[in-house]
Amino acid sequence: MAMAGLYRRILPSPPAIDFASSEGKKLFTEAIHNGTMEGFFKLISYFQTQSEPAYCGLASLSMVLNALAIDPGRKWKGPWRWFDENMLDCCEPLEKVKDKGISFGKVVCLGHCAGANVEAFRTNQSTIDDFRKYVIACSQSDDCHVISSYHRGTFKQTGTGHFSPIGGYHAERDMALILDVARFKYPPHWVPLGLLWEAMDTVDESTGLRRGFMLVSRRQRAPALLYTLSCNHESWITTAKYLMDDVPVLLSSETMKDVKNVLATVFMSLPLDFAEFIKWVAEIRRKEDGGQGLSEEEKGRLSIKEEVLKQVQETGLYNHVTDILSLQNLVCPTKQAMGHRDSLPSIAASVCCQGAGILTGRSGSSDRFCCRETCVRCYRATNGDKPVTVVSGTVVNGNGEQGVDMLVPLSQGEPSCCNSGSCGDSGMHPASNDVLTALLLALPPHTWSGIKDKKLSDEISSLVSTESLPPLLQEEILHLRGQLLMLKRCKDNKVEDDLGFTSSSSRFLQGMDPLHDDPMFFQKLNFYSKQNSHRKSSHAVTNCSIHKLLFTHSGVCSLGAMTPGKGYSLSAVSLAEIRSTIACPKSASYNMRGMLARYIGVLIYVSHV
Repeated sequence: MAMAGLYRRILPSPPAIDFASSEGKKLFTEAIHNGTMEGFFKLISYFQTQSEPAYCGLASLSMVLNALAIDPGRKWKGPWRWFDENMLDCCEPLEKVKDKGISFGKVVCLGHCAGANVEAFRTNQSTIDDFRKYVIACSQSDDCHVISSYHRGTFKQTGTGHFSPIGGYHAERDMALILDVARFKYPPHWVPLGLLWEAMDTVDESTGLRRGFMLVSRRQRAPALLYTLSCNHESWITTAKYLMDDVPVLLSSETMKDVKNVLATVFMSLPLDFAEFIKWVAEIRRKEDGGQGLSEEEKGRLSIKEEVLKQVQETGLYNHVTDILSLQNLVCPTKQAMGHRDSLPSIAASVCCQGAGILTGRSGSSDRFCCRETCVRCYRATNGDKPVTVVSGTVVNGNGEQGVDMLVPLSQGEPSCCNSGSCGDSGMHPASNDVLTALLLALPPHTWSGIKDKKLSDEISSLVSTESLPPLLQEEILHLRGQLLMLKRCKDNKVEDDLGFTSSSSRFLQGMDPLHDDPMFFQKLNFYSKQNSHRKSSHAVTNCSIHKLLFTHSGVCSLGAMTPGKGYSLSAVSLAEIRSTIACPKSASYNMRGMLARYIGVLIYVSHV
């Protein structure tokens, strides 16, 4: 005999107050008057009901991502790109979520995978006063939203752990509005903030960890300008272990006599596949999109990359690395590992094949494309007051061919770009010496602390210090260091339990804007404006279309271009794209692959249709 279903639940009141009740409406009106419902309107515009009984975490995040106008980078249905719960499969298989729900840490992971900036706090990492400040701040703005993870039992509701966004705050009554995504069960309702804190300050039995809350906002910048780390090749685990664990031990040897000795020791023992670990970022476009010229946006982005490259080459460490690599008998394994990585035609052939796969909508099938010729076409185009290098390739598969251009950042050497129709290597693009320099600068400071000779230790510390680096390069290196530390967390299986405060969240808590209070912000802004990059601040972008994609697949990362004069936004691609482009090793756990995708982000540039 079929069992009768359930039609809603009666909302226990008190402690909750139904949003649609007379008292709920009064609280809403008063909160609007006091300016603490600003985030409500974007959220309510994208309010959704969870499509499965255990999809509360996915529905909450999907709702917030759409409210923030973050482009998912892949289609939902028809031609439309839109966040749906079924697209949030990055950090946990959907079948598992459908059966058992999802943990707090993995929702945080999903947010990062999907392109948002997420700052998470368990209740044992925060206080109720801090929580209140965050709720008030987000309620007074529509560019940041709070998702709460709490236990329903505290509100006398049926069920256990639950996720829902907070839609507003009533200051006089100290109440928060929960936009419950289980609308088949309970309507939106007001609850005392203190009681909500108690509901969050409970232990999730599946992890043994406290619940909490997260702040979700748009990212302000692309994760990398010129360099990024990659987990495409299975050797990333070996390389990360070597850099983070083995190098400090090697450097504690008594045989360290000078800088050359230190660097040679590091290079001689590098894993053979370490070149798969760090990539430089190239930009691709359809050949017909650009012709022989570059748009102002393309020139601006290329100029910024070139400035980062120039700043790397101006460091004292770069000179030492270059000298070491010139010693044939000293670093043979390193040179073998880099091998064809310094050959522009080889790099371009790989990137153009990947680009063709992306630009034809088959991002995971670059291996089905191949260069029609063994050598790519390189030409020199002059735009404005300086030359640029664009490598062109025509790739083919069984269904036709695709022309792809790769925009190459150049060093400050004397140009030697090939003429149109000829082949060759300009030798001016990012190469092994600057890539290795960036990687060494990104190593944590304690890496070098085992050097026993005080004078040598001080010299090395000076060479690898980030404090004196120019703002652009400092930001680039610190981002690489963050990627490296995240890889170590993944390698050590510390994914779920290390969410804590970040520097930007601490500044936010103190009433500071992390973007505008960044001490380097105006210096960077000044440089960007000089380069005519036209980087706009993040606003809601609708009806967007993918133009190009940055990815870390076999070879160099590739970055997309935008339509000149059109508004644009940055976001990270969610799992289906990440799986096919980052291609983390099958031996890695599902959770680990998701966490890697958080920080080794796949990016897209989008433009209005």
